[in-house]
Amino acid sequence: MPRILSALLLSLCAASALAQSFPSRQVRVVVAFPPGGSADVLARYLAPKLSEIWGQPVVVENKPGASANIGADHVAKSAPDGYTLLLGTPALAVSAAVFSSLTYDAMRDLAPVAMLSVFPSVLVVHPSVPATTPQELVQYARANPNKLNFASAGTTSAIRFAFEHLRQINKFEAVHVAYKGSAPSTQAMLSGESHTMMMTLVDALPHLKSGRLRPLAATTARRIAVLPELPTLAETIAPGFDYIIWHGFLAPAGTPAAVIDKVNRDTNAVLRRPEVNERLTGLGMEVRPGTPDSLGQLLAAEIRKWREVARIANIKAD
Repeated sequence: MPRILSALLLSLCAASALAQSFPSRQVRVVVAFPPGGSADVLARYLAPKLSEIWGQPVVVENKPGASANIGADHVAKSAPDGYTLLLGTPALAVSAAVFSSLTYDAMRDLAPVAMLSVFPSVLVVHPSVPATTPQELVQYARANPNKLNFASAGTTSAIRFAFEHLRQINKFEAVHVAYKGSAPSTQAMLSGESHTMMMTLVDALPHLKSGRLRPLAATTARRIAVLPELPTLAETIAPGFDYIIWHGFLAPAGTPAAVIDKVNRDTNAVLRRPEVNERLTGLGMEVRPGTPDSLGQLLAAEIRKWREVARIANIKAD
């Protein structure tokens, strides 16, 4: 027994020393998208804040491609020491749901570290669509099978899956039109080429204010603070519906728990700063500090949900 206690104490001391010494060199944050997107903007805003706390450089490295799987695979195969982090998004869950030949497993090869923020989204229509409520949109789609089309940022984009989920819940037909990114899909909506889509609040808000797009409902479980009069899909046509664009830090599986705890603790400290909250809120994000477990539970739940959506819609990426 004394030997067991001694070994346990040595282990605890080693973990404490590891956490205190981390980081002793540069930390990389991998963003699996091109520069300029929401994930990249968030990473580049948080990096210098973490660098101040750690006294070490924190650099952002963009590794886009293959539906965000190049960056995720790179981090999954990096040394499990905390010096390489992934800024994860719903693309992780969607990929796990639709790709059968991934070279990594999000649940097995990546360790959740810290939740960062979420983007609320809204269901919008072009003004030419004769619907002012979610109920009217469903009625219109049912009365005009496959006349309605919905835009997305890509075949395996999370917003495509969210709309498919809504369509499955309400049993109506609509034609999916995939664009190469959020900018082209937004332009398609503004021109009337596409009729409806789910759009992040930050992308939609200027066009809602100008009247070029019409909001029907928030896709989040709770109403959006800046649009309190807008009902949610959950309270209108889809009980329990809650679609968000989330951001979180993940590390290679096997990263020491003490390092994960330190990164989580320091990240949460940054997120709780009033000026950080104000800045991210101004970008349309909702700050969402949390534990590694809460991020892991979110990822697992989304993989299950999107896998079922993909099965029903017969969506396959490879």
